[in-house]
Amino acid sequence: MHYSQREKYEIIHLVEQSDLGVIRTLKQLKVNKTTFYNWYKTYLENGYDGLKRKLSGRKYSWNRINEADRDKVVEIALEKPELSSRELAWHITDTYSYYVSESSVYRILKANGLITTPSFRVMSASDSFYDKTTSVNQMWQTDFTYFKIYGWGWYYLSTILDDYSRFIVSWELCSSMKAADVKSTIDQALFTVDLPKGRPPKLLSDNGSCYISNELAEYFQERNIQHIRGRPLHPQTQGKIERYHRSMKNVVKLENYFSPGQLEVKMGEFVNYYNNQRYHESLQNLTPAEVYFGNGEKKLKQRKMTKHRTLNERKKQFQKII
Repeated sequence: MHYSQREKYEIIHLVEQSDLGVIRTLKQLKVNKTTFYNWYKTYLENGYDGLKRKLSGRKYSWNRINEADRDKVVEIALEKPELSSRELAWHITDTYSYYVSESSVYRILKANGLITTPSFRVMSASDSFYDKTTSVNQMWQTDFTYFKIYGWGWYYLSTILDDYSRFIVSWELCSSMKAADVKSTIDQALFTVDLPKGRPPKLLSDNGSCYISNELAEYFQERNIQHIRGRPLHPQTQGKIERYHRSMKNVVKLENYFSPGQLEVKMGEFVNYYNNQRYHESLQNLTPAEVYFGNGEKKLKQRKMTKHRTLNERKKQFQKII
């Protein structure tokens, strides 16, 4: 990835001001150590001008995005401010049948002041479960999270998430966190999904009191469900549903709710968005629903064709210029 003069300057300042140290900061920014020190050397010698990218002898590249298409990217970004540069790239590819890479979208948005700082995300080294699934409905993850509703007190969201596709199979807003609430959410999931007879998914949970109760153990035994519990004090085991909770709360908790019904409406809207519209980086930028229902391969093939056609068109435009 090529960085602009401004991006190099901002990265240098981030490293200088970071309390993490140079090496750890560069790892989080995903910037090569040698590359950074080359930038820093020229910056110390020549200041901001030293960070300017050296141009090759050829003025234009055949893969250059023309100005009209660059303006279109900016226009779509303003219409969809909730999308990251990564999500916007695939939204344009899928919606407008025009391929533009994630890095190109980032640079275009950056040049137009729509991205202010280099974005990065800190990930844990133990961010995945050791027993990886290979198909949908092989294992489900479940957990509770909580909300405070003004005038009503605390309410608890019980969720079933498919481990392979990250699809939200079922969810329920409860006034408690008891075994009966867990059973209700699982019953809803089992009723919704057409599973092979006698082959229910494994269920992964933490060690909360409701999940280790005898009542729930009997329920699992009656339905032949294998219950897997994560290691105590090791929440990364349920990393996928934990990350879902973070993503969901970043949106849902932006508003105040004065009744459980209001919160349920908002949750329904978010689950629909998360399942059917949100591009997931770990799913090759497909939505959970596309993976869960088996439509993803068709979209990936269409994207490949769109990319091939777009690049051929750019080559033809370049040949006209030269």
